[in-house]
Amino acid sequence: MDSSLRRGSLEMVAAMLISGTIGWFVLVSGQPVLDVVFWRCVFGAGTLLLICAALGFLRPGVVTGKAVLLAIVSGMAIVGNWVLLFASYSKASIAIGTAVYNVQPFMLVGLAAVFLGEKITAAKLTWLIVAFLGMLAIIGAHGAGQGSGEDYLQGVGLALGAAFLYAVAALIIKRLSGTPPHLIALIQVATGVLLLAPWARVSALPSDPAALASLVTLGMVHTGVMYVLLYSAIQRLPTALTGALSFIYPIAAILVDWLAFGHRLTPLQWSGVALILLAAAGMQQGWWFRSAQVAVRE
Repeated sequence: MDSSLRRGSLEMVAAMLISGTIGWFVLVSGQPVLDVVFWRCVFGAGTLLLICAALGFLRPGVVTGKAVLLAIVSGMAIVGNWVLLFASYSKASIAIGTAVYNVQPFMLVGLAAVFLGEKITAAKLTWLIVAFLGMLAIIGAHGAGQGSGEDYLQGVGLALGAAFLYAVAALIIKRLSGTPPHLIALIQVATGVLLLAPWARVSALPSDPAALASLVTLGMVHTGVMYVLLYSAIQRLPTALTGALSFIYPIAAILVDWLAFGHRLTPLQWSGVALILLAAAGMQQGWWFRSAQVAVRE
């Protein structure tokens, strides 16, 4: 493995491990969801502003007016995605919210088919069915410490809504090729600050040290640092390896939920999580059955 590939792999692993602890910091903060997302945007914007300035992305001409507008719209979707995903943690659990959230690649496939005219192949359709079966397995049961049945279903619904908004943001970002990704992220979190200011409690930060540290960490580490690691890794790694390493995120989130909060999944839930991750991996890696004739020719 050459040095660039090794560095990219380490950066991707670090970014996914950081992402896997987001739910823990959200719940430890003890703050309302809107406040958590608002302060994440505030501290994230400050961190990304310094990063973009250091990289020279704040000079005139780096980004067009159209790109700024698209980044703002995608930022509205990303902020909504955070609000719904964070709300799902207390309704279902971090593990279930994260697992359900991983259906977003399939939502992106559907949106791309509708708005970009991309074809849904037999392989994609098959993996979509597998993911749907996984969803049914997760919805069909809930484990210890995951709230009432009604709350649990609300949590699943919130995670699905978060996945849809992420897919919308990803679809928009596809049209921002050539724009520095760190600058896109800065515009997105700045949009979040303006969007949530009327509803969040902006007059003062929480006085509890643990809550304050959680919010600062979510902004500086889980937004600023994580974006830098993630985008650097994407630039260095092949797409297949990037997709494979991305599954560290849900696995880490499930382990954190178990170790920190004692949320244990039922066997039926484990099967649902496994089906969703298998389907997402199969679609991203392009796994599919090839005919025996093709195999013979190879």
